[in-house]
Formats: sequence, C-alpha cells, structure tokens
Amino acid sequence: MNDIKTLARAQAFARRAEAFAAGQGQAAEILADYLASQRGRVLAGYMPMRSEVDPLPAMAAHQGPVGVPVIVAKAAPLRFREWSPGCRLVEGAFKALVPEEGAWVEPEVLIVPMLAYDARGYRLGYGGGFYDRTLELLRARGPVLAVGFAFSAQEVDAVPTDAFDQRLDAVVTEKGVTVFA
Repeated sequence: MNDIKTLARAQAFARRAEAFAAGQGQAAEILADYLASQRGRVLAGYMPMRSEVDPLPAMAAHQGPVGVPVIVAKAAPLRFREWSPGCRLVEGAFKALVPEEGAWVEPEVLIVPMLAYDARGYRLGYGGGFYDRTLELLRARGPVLAVGFAFSAQEVDAVPTDAFDQRLDAVVTEKGVTVFA
C-alpha cells in the first residue's frame, strides 16, 4: 500500500501545482460561506504551505475561536493553538508557521488540507497520519465536521485507503461544495 500511496502523492503534487498556478478563484469565499453556519464553534484551519489552497480569508471571517495545527510529536494527534490575523508566528515542525503563543483549543470544525480527494470523501495527505489520528481522537469525543479544502483539479477517481484513513464530511473547492453522505 505504501508504494501505491507514494506514487499517488507524486501525481497529486503535480496536479495541485498546476491548479495553484492557475489561481484559487473564489475558493476562500465559498469556504467562508459554507462555514458561516458554524458560527461560535471552534474552527481549526491551517497555514498554507507550498501549493496548498489558502484558507486564511475564510479563517479570518469566522465568527468564533480559530486555531491552527501544531505538530507536537511524530505519530501523534495534532494540537491546535489559537490564531488570529496578525498574530506573531514562528516556524514549527516541517517549516509550518504556528502562533508563538496562545491558548490551546479543541476544534469542532476542521479545515483539512490535502493532496487529493475522491467522491467517497477520502483524502490523500502527506503520509504522516496527523489528520487521521486527530480526527479519530476528536470524533471519539463527539461530533466534528471535517471539511477538506482543495482545488477541483485535486479530485481523483479513488484515493488509496487503509483502515486508518478518516473520511471527510465535505470538500470545498473553487467550483463549490460537495457534501458526503
């Protein structure tokens, strides 16, 4: 399975880079509109890296606490530190920017980055398993809305999956919202 996922990741990186070069259109506005019904709930977004679609405008528009992921250890669930526009950021694991200080928050809604997704609601991540572990832990405690954020070009016929992969509840792209039953 690892070889299949490694090949799928390489192909997905290339597709996402092409989509990124073309621009993200109204993706952040569509995401903000979709998340408006989650007002008051704790939202976790992410600090975009490389060719990831940028959720920062939607995060800034959220009416409620917002956190960003912090990798605390290899093979461990993510933790989330409170974020606000303009807060002081420092480099964390894998060169991801994280708030220098702030409260730890437990998200009820997550904006999830990815390399690819399919019509079943599965995503292909970078291979660390951080989001799968995090979603499993959070869902064991109560309902959590997992919203993938991607370019429409990142959709593939089928993402290779294993028993550890967590499904998304929806995916938002520059072309709209897909909700998975």
